[in-house]
Amino acid sequence: MVELHNGKIEVESELNRGTTFTIYLPILPNPDTYFVKSIGSQLNPEALPSKKIAFMEPAFTVTTNEQILLIEDNPDVRAFIKEQILSFGYQVYEAADGVEGLEKAQETIPDLIISDIMMPRLDGYGVAKGLKADERTSHIPVILLTSKASDESRITGLELGVDDYLLKPFNARELEIRIGNLIEQRRRLRERFSSSTIIRPNEVSTESMDQQFLKKVLTCIEDNLSNEQFGVEILAKEVGMGVNNLNRKLSALVDQTAGKLIRLMRLQRAADLLRQNAGTIAEIAYDTGFNSHASFNRSFKQQFGISPTDYQKEHG
Repeated sequence: MVELHNGKIEVESELNRGTTFTIYLPILPNPDTYFVKSIGSQLNPEALPSKKIAFMEPAFTVTTNEQILLIEDNPDVRAFIKEQILSFGYQVYEAADGVEGLEKAQETIPDLIISDIMMPRLDGYGVAKGLKADERTSHIPVILLTSKASDESRITGLELGVDDYLLKPFNARELEIRIGNLIEQRRRLRERFSSSTIIRPNEVSTESMDQQFLKKVLTCIEDNLSNEQFGVEILAKEVGMGVNNLNRKLSALVDQTAGKLIRLMRLQRAADLLRQNAGTIAEIAYDTGFNSHASFNRSFKQQFGISPTDYQKEHG
């Protein structure tokens, strides 16, 4: 769209810190003067040195942090909650009812979902049931918004795997704390697995769907460790997901993308074989899917802090 308006768009991004998009659009009738909108950080006056640039202060900031899906059928209530969530620093996706919410959840794989209970077409309980029954979304924490404080309604939600309730009308600070607590719990779980050399699926979650999914992923990788052609695309096809959804799911569960998980399991198997003196280093590299000795040495040392030769001497 920017190019169709004879404009220019630039992006600067730093991993885990944020992304800045800068858009230049010509101001007619003078095509040498540009309207500039920078989203995310300061403008760069040297970006178009040959043009006269009309600067404008950033109207809002887009940050690349956690994504929250808000499912609420009342437009005014949805707009109010969205405004609060944005003020907390999260990105927000919206859905106007439960059916649209499930579709949006499967499409975006957000970090957390907030859903009203009373909605047309599909209520909040139906949303929770659909989320927890789908491998793509079963891991996502869910907060239900309700005007009913009865034990029966809470028990119904808990039986469906709902993580928290928020009673309407609610305090914005309470919403922020509940969102923060659930995201922090997931973050700590991911950190625990990212710092572990061995990933055990039965420790991932109390959700059996998540256990089954991770076991399927790990088994598929395990069965193909010696196949150097095996990669993320094949794994995604085997587990019935797109690559992007697979990466988001694995990142949420174990803080590993599919490619990193495959690499980690290859190296775990290689370490096991080295300890067992199950062959030469070159043979073990080949048996674990590495197509070059140099690549194997480099990856092994990066993971374990020691060369395969020294590892075998110390542990073999």
